[in-house]
Amino acid sequence: MANRVKAKPVSDKVGSPYRALSHFDSLATIGLPGADTLDKLFEHALAKFGKNDCLGTREILSEDNEKQPNGKVFKKLILGEYKWLSYEEVNLKIHHFGSGLASLGLEPKSTVAIFCETRAEWMIAAQACFKYNFPLVTLYATLGEEAVTYGLNESGATHLITSAELLETKLKLVLSQITCLKHIIYVDKKSINKAEYPTDLVIHNMETVEELGAKPENLNNPPRRPVPSDLAVVMYTSGSTGKPKGVMMIHSNLIAGMAGQCERIPGLGDKDTYIGYLPLAHVLEMTAEISCVTYGCRIGYSSPQTLSDQSSKIKKGSKGDCSVLKPTLMAAVPEIMDRIYKNVMSKVQEMNVFQRTLFKLGYDYKLEQIKKGYDAPLCNMLLFKKVKALLGGNVRMMLCGGAPLSPQTQRFMNICFCCPVGQGYGLTETCGAGTITEVCDYSTGRVGAPLICCEIKLRDWQEGGYTNQDKPNPRGEIIIGGQNVSMGYFKNDEKNLDDFFVDENGQRWFCTGDIGEFHPDGCLQIIDRKKDLVKLQAGEYVSLGKVETALKNCSLIDNICAYANSYQSYVISFVVPNQKKLTGLAQQRGLEGTWEEICNNAIMEAEVLKEIKEVAGSMKLERFEIPIKVRLSPDPWTPETGLVTDAFKLKRKELKNHYLTDIERMYGGK
Repeated sequence: MANRVKAKPVSDKVGSPYRALSHFDSLATIGLPGADTLDKLFEHALAKFGKNDCLGTREILSEDNEKQPNGKVFKKLILGEYKWLSYEEVNLKIHHFGSGLASLGLEPKSTVAIFCETRAEWMIAAQACFKYNFPLVTLYATLGEEAVTYGLNESGATHLITSAELLETKLKLVLSQITCLKHIIYVDKKSINKAEYPTDLVIHNMETVEELGAKPENLNNPPRRPVPSDLAVVMYTSGSTGKPKGVMMIHSNLIAGMAGQCERIPGLGDKDTYIGYLPLAHVLEMTAEISCVTYGCRIGYSSPQTLSDQSSKIKKGSKGDCSVLKPTLMAAVPEIMDRIYKNVMSKVQEMNVFQRTLFKLGYDYKLEQIKKGYDAPLCNMLLFKKVKALLGGNVRMMLCGGAPLSPQTQRFMNICFCCPVGQGYGLTETCGAGTITEVCDYSTGRVGAPLICCEIKLRDWQEGGYTNQDKPNPRGEIIIGGQNVSMGYFKNDEKNLDDFFVDENGQRWFCTGDIGEFHPDGCLQIIDRKKDLVKLQAGEYVSLGKVETALKNCSLIDNICAYANSYQSYVISFVVPNQKKLTGLAQQRGLEGTWEEICNNAIMEAEVLKEIKEVAGSMKLERFEIPIKVRLSPDPWTPETGLVTDAFKLKRKELKNHYLTDIERMYGGK
């Protein structure tokens, strides 16, 4: 049952690591006997599921540009059925593409970069790189030009795989600053005007590289296969403070991480359909998809803009991807789950009194049943069938990661979608593996017990007041150890010494900077973050200190405290305004009153936000880092008020408590 013990410390010593009871004596390092590199995982699947569907893409039947009342134009799509490639067809493409890359002069152990949206070609290219031992450098398709330039230059990749759209909209502007690139391969079938690009760059489309690789003289060069200690992926994280960091994962790191993840997904197999729409450059999506392919599931590709019938790019009256694909497995980030929750709840509010009451009674009844370990089939059939249909009607398990999921959204998904929602915790540095809740665990706010591939200990953090001696439960900084801990950051020895260490037994550990608490059943709860780094709902990190430093350049601002929490998608701020400047501005606007009245005036708040936006733009802050709401404080923050230290550093906890009612107001009552 849900409350049984799932993990415990390895010894009675205070601060001992916790391990899953199911793998207590030794940590798992491999999921399938003999499959110790990523290419062997695909070979295993090919031998077992060769004729089965593997990767699917929907046909675009038509594209319309719809003009909105405000003059904006939205692209709307009508999409057809999914067209599938079998495992055997995917294998042929992998073989030909890998051979083609080798024919373009790529040597084993030379990096290939991929900067592309989530699609079948991404996975085919990645599998080709695994097979031919070309380490894959991954970059988010949403990264800005500066971060992409930095990642490509640092990694020294000579070959880049991208899409025509990203090539024309983002890369074109910065190609002159990227020194090492020789070949660009774009995955679409459209033609590109090569005259618009530097002459020393060779631009190919993916099909022509596959054709080159399929020539008999090239196919005769068999791939030099990787060994477990070879570098598989350099994954660039989105870098919240300064430059993005490349995390180095060798084959055995990823194999161990996936062995741990798959053990928590019961019955994973060839009857499953997975919908792939999150960024493949994120470790959660990449390992989920490789795991699905390994166990014979088919993957249908989608995007957040085409996921459901109501999605922004789906033409009204036509079907979204979930309705057509009817997936059984799905990964999600909290932002998407919260969006679904808000949509359904607003529809519930539109119901008549009788329907609304019935829904609430059914919801509360099923909640009680779930807590006792039972289901409510009648409620599922009568009340929740329509809600379940939003995701195709067949989802048997959802896995949520990337940021904390709010308890009310998790409850809602459990009840209305009639499937368990597993919360996971892991980092790029641990190959996405750390913890996942068990299917039968319906508690909220926790992230589950350590996976069988790793052990987790809490390190005292005296400064923050968290220790292993805390009552009722031990608390501290989360440190993860195991084969899934990556080899560190690419070309960044200083940061490696800070964040990674090897113990006397040769085990690698990663210091996460997150603060956790272990419950008596061995499940972990994330309760804080060491640095002032906050992960927003969509998974972006915001460095509050960086935002504050940038915005102190505002002439209207004397002091500022940025605030964000992981259940929300935006940043808010508290500001001590410059009295002289703000009073002068108020007079220009024809506003009179006391200093307090000026600070509480919505027009003045809007003026400060306008300047914040301008300065944020000139300081190159990302869109999600810019505070979108502000509270003006008529009283300065001094050490006497207890809101700043003697050195005038912000006391975040105290400021949060001081402005609690404002926080609730600015976050719409949450």
